Amino acid sequence: MNIQQTNHDGVVVLAPSGRIDTTTSGAVDDTVRRSVDSGARSLVIDFSGVDYISSAGLRVLMLAAKQARAQNGYLAVAAVQPLVQEILEISKFTLVLRVLPSVREAVAAASATGLAAFERG
Repeated sequence: MNIQQTNHDGVVVLAPSGRIDTTTSGAVDDTVRRSVDSGARSLVIDFSGVDYISSAGLRVLMLAAKQARAQNGYLAVAAVQPLVQEILEISKFTLVLRVLPSVREAVAAASATGLAAFERG
């Protein structure tokens, strides 16, 4: 699984692509954990390139949301494709996660300085 990572003045944006399932969820989990362990307090996961998420992927999101809450951090998923949005809604993850229509909106909700950095670059 390919996961792009960018930092916008403290707001880390992770952009996985493909399917997040049993085979690939470990890579997503590792990337999220490394980001948090390296001090990221604001994390946005860009789902524009994710076309499917299984229960293993949902587990990764649940753990990330729990960790963000415990650390008074910020976690959002953004730009969710229709099938993945449906999975999030059916599984009630829209009640657990902040789901925003675009990465820009998610970064803006995290930090004004992060938004400025995002728009610069």
